[in-house]
Amino acid sequence: MSRLKSRFAALKSKGGKALIPFITAGDPDLDTTLKLLHALVESGADAIEIGIPFSDPMADGPVIQKACERALASGTSLKKILAMISEFRKDDTETPLVLMGYLNPLEAMGFQVFTDAAAKAGVDGVLTVDLPPEEAGRLAPMLQAADLDPIFLIAPTTQTARIRTAANNGGGYIYYVSLNGVTGSSKLDVESVRTHVEAIRQESDLPVCVGFGIKDAVSARQVAEVSDGVIVGSALVNIIAEQASQPDQMIEQVKGLMTSIRQALDGLIVHSS
Repeated sequence: MSRLKSRFAALKSKGGKALIPFITAGDPDLDTTLKLLHALVESGADAIEIGIPFSDPMADGPVIQKACERALASGTSLKKILAMISEFRKDDTETPLVLMGYLNPLEAMGFQVFTDAAAKAGVDGVLTVDLPPEEAGRLAPMLQAADLDPIFLIAPTTQTARIRTAANNGGGYIYYVSLNGVTGSSKLDVESVRTHVEAIRQESDLPVCVGFGIKDAVSARQVAEVSDGVIVGSALVNIIAEQASQPDQMIEQVKGLMTSIRQALDGLIVHSS
């Protein structure tokens, strides 16, 4: 059983909700990213999405765009990210890690070379933002053959046929984008999220985790009530940007936000029991 499948099964058995933070690898540098990964686990992460910096992150708002710029300026590359993940795995063999990014860096490395290297490093899932499930016919089978979960985005405008294709070709979880917009957007309609998550569940048995627009414990709890988990990105990346020159303070603030969200999600278990 994959680490992602095992983690979601454990959460489901106790009525828990997944907390999945996102950070951009190499922002402000890879040594700090490694420390942040361990800090995220310590403060309650069930899995972690690691952003591959890219020069044209079209689905991302200014916060993550600037994180990509900082990471690229520090010399971050896909090979170096995989080496950093290998280093993380020396101390943590349990936390699921998902690489999230755009198709170009994977194509540049070569799909098979990337897949083999990612599996060897200890990656569990791969989410390529600009790869529709209908066009994943080359990459997804390679990932699955290496026991890596292909993870797909579902948006509010996604039609039923595409949801079905994403469910059939994907694994790990489905990433539901809570709104039409870029990362860091603030409008969050929980009832709309509920409706769309229920529609996705009609077509898929995969857990549905919700990202975009989740900034704090309140919004995380609201969304977790109607989904299997929440993905928190821009709020964390904002802290990293603001405290880039003070890494110890950065890590403490990241842990503070994560802990507050973790407590809010765990409160749902008590509330529902």
